[in-house]
Amino acid sequence: MNYVTLPVSKTEPSLTLASAAPPEGMVDMVTWQRTQSDLMRFQELVAQVGRELAEPLTTALERVDALLSTGRIDRAGLKALVAEVNRARQAGIWCQQISRLAAGRTRQSHERVHLTNTVQSVLAHRARELQGKGIQVNQTMSAVEVQADAPMLHSLLNGLVDWWLSCAHGTVDVRLDIKAWPAHAQLEVRLRHRPADFSDGLPPGDIPHAVNGLTWHMLDQISLTMGLKVEREIDPTTVRLMIEFPHTVNPLMADPEPVQDHDQGYSTSVNSMPLAGSHILVVAARRDLRLLVRESIKNMGLVVDFVSSVSEAVKFCGEALPHAIIFEHSLHGQRLDHLVASIRREVPEFVLIEILEDGNVFDISSVSPTGIARVGREAVLSSLPSALVYELARTM
Repeated sequence: MNYVTLPVSKTEPSLTLASAAPPEGMVDMVTWQRTQSDLMRFQELVAQVGRELAEPLTTALERVDALLSTGRIDRAGLKALVAEVNRARQAGIWCQQISRLAAGRTRQSHERVHLTNTVQSVLAHRARELQGKGIQVNQTMSAVEVQADAPMLHSLLNGLVDWWLSCAHGTVDVRLDIKAWPAHAQLEVRLRHRPADFSDGLPPGDIPHAVNGLTWHMLDQISLTMGLKVEREIDPTTVRLMIEFPHTVNPLMADPEPVQDHDQGYSTSVNSMPLAGSHILVVAARRDLRLLVRESIKNMGLVVDFVSSVSEAVKFCGEALPHAIIFEHSLHGQRLDHLVASIRREVPEFVLIEILEDGNVFDISSVSPTGIARVGREAVLSSLPSALVYELARTM
């Protein structure tokens, strides 16, 4: 999406979002309406960014002020402080991703993707988070294939789950099928944005901010970038979301026509951050190795968390699974094997990368004797980014 700035002369009235008609001299009503829509989206996004940054940072600042005055903070207070800072950090990451997509700095590579399997894979991967929030997903899915950029589709579906986690209560109903006409795949989601016992007597316009939060703006922007049609209906208690995929593979056609990207408004440069927004957990006891890993992947747009022991990794994964785990060889043992086994029971293709003590080894999982991708310490800077791109793209 490109934001358009309209020039305003000294003799003309200023343009406002409330304008019902184009100013004198502007005859292209379609262009005017599109500009107004873009301006409205931009205004809503800026307001939401301010809210989602200010709220956690204000609370965090109050905790820091209390710490400075008393010199003490208990474990619960420290945990809450970390959570508030992480919320603000995540909001900043979403803003960067929305800006990158809106600026058209990604080039999509369309391929034939089994949409049904991809949806089910993402739901399996995020099952722990959904269960932790008390959200049950009911699935009704037909077998559907589409032509889409696989990493972008993966980001779309993970963005959809992020949105559920921010605003859904109870059950989320997911239906995937193909419309009768036009024969486009259609992903329908129905959810309650309020608990059942909080729904009585609500005014029609009283909708929680989370419904229109940054998770929604991120999902909306990915959909726009992919050229998908999105419709959303909101009432005081529920939301119905429809995502339509125009480039659906007709099951009667063996060789569907390829999607042309030359007129999509994307940059001609190759997408330099295909994994942007993916969540990586690094398990490393040594600080120098953590710094080495951080340096090697700092330009990939990843969300990275670090823990120093397998016990911390077990606790971390008990709350939410990352997309991949990078761990140092010295931590490999029975405890880690149990963690890996429990994760792969839920997500069989889960990505693991082992950092060896030394050497220039770079083995992808399919050729590694352990079935886990391996990178030698001396090859971390040059090979770890490639290992992540290959392993994560393989599962998307």
